[in-house]
Amino acid sequence: MAEEQSILDQLFKLKQKGTNVKTELLAGLTTFVTLAYIIFVNPNILADAGIPKEAAIAATIYATAVATILMGLWANFPVAVAPGMGLNAFFAYYVVGALKLPWQVALGAVFMSGIFFLILTFGGIRQAIIRAVPMNLKASIGVGIGLFIAFIGLKNAGIVVADKATFVAVGHLAAPAPLLACVGLFITGALLARNVKGSILIGILATTFLGMAVGIVPLPRGIGDIMSFSLPSLAPTLLHLDIKGAWEFGIFSIIFTFTIVELFDNMGTLIGLTRKAKLMNDQGEIENLNRALTTDACGTIISALFGTSTVTSYIESAAGIAEGGRTGLTALTVAALFLVSLVFAPLVGIVPGFATAPALILVGALMMTEIRHVDFSDMTEGIPAFLTIIMMPLTFSIANGFAFGFVSYTFLKLFSGRAKDVSWIMWLVSLAFLVNFYLRLH
Repeated sequence: MAEEQSILDQLFKLKQKGTNVKTELLAGLTTFVTLAYIIFVNPNILADAGIPKEAAIAATIYATAVATILMGLWANFPVAVAPGMGLNAFFAYYVVGALKLPWQVALGAVFMSGIFFLILTFGGIRQAIIRAVPMNLKASIGVGIGLFIAFIGLKNAGIVVADKATFVAVGHLAAPAPLLACVGLFITGALLARNVKGSILIGILATTFLGMAVGIVPLPRGIGDIMSFSLPSLAPTLLHLDIKGAWEFGIFSIIFTFTIVELFDNMGTLIGLTRKAKLMNDQGEIENLNRALTTDACGTIISALFGTSTVTSYIESAAGIAEGGRTGLTALTVAALFLVSLVFAPLVGIVPGFATAPALILVGALMMTEIRHVDFSDMTEGIPAFLTIIMMPLTFSIANGFAFGFVSYTFLKLFSGRAKDVSWIMWLVSLAFLVNFYLRLH
């Protein structure tokens, strides 16, 4: 065991990161439980695009596992990589639904965006963009992601619901799901306050068991039924992408949009997560950033080859980071559990959205601590930071929050006579965001 511990320590630098195998495994399990919903949500969305559901399940799991293994082994990041929510909706409901393109062409566009990511990464452009982001905006990104995560949790729990008059409203809190989510929130919050190890995972499991007790969560099926579950086949989607069709349709439409949204969605998530995991130094530099960005680009290419929409670094990784995950061993654990879920998919589906909702809400609260690093005394800094924070949850997009922050920062500096504070990279990125907004409107 000591030898195994030594090998893992050398591979993942556990002692250097102030963690251990037990903590990393627990963090990986927590991230997996929080993220496992993607196994069912993503295939349902892709099925609306015409992709066979069984193949979509397999593609989702394999793409997640492979990309997350790369993130763990190559970048040594405690970050899971999976098909992005929002990106899959753009894939299914706009590219395939509105534009009437075959899903094979949409996969071709995903593949080409991955190639562009690699080019930008090898050319040092993505790294230069991250370095050019002012520290004030970097801090606000973490806060915005925290609010976004919390909003997702409140929505999944039914605590916050849609409303025609006010857009959002309080849900029916006496209904079983919202009520149990509130109970889970109090349980998990109390455990966190007492510094109980594994409190987030305990809260998820406790809320699930309470749901079983009151009859709104189905009990596990018999072991015979579970073991007889056949592995989903990749055959209908594997290598079925149409690169030529994507190129012929137009590089400055779907491919550009995929590239821009994924670039800044992933970049914003990595900045927020690495800052929380203490992988960012005081100068805002992120350890192993090149490897993480290369992994993301390769993951995008792999996802298209398997037959799913673009993968991205997942904000739900914050749940594992909050449990102490600091290295790639956390990511490796997540990947292994995703592969196991191929056989035990029925069990994975037992954990309901209202059980993971408290974890997302409380992780959001933990990420709000980054707001102390935001300087609101300078309006040219404070306003862009505020827009970055508020637009992420209100537009349901990390990339949109990034866009409002970048564009407002550059123009506020210009109009206040401080244009010299803005780097040429910031101007180029702001222009790219404006072009992207224009294309999405037309």
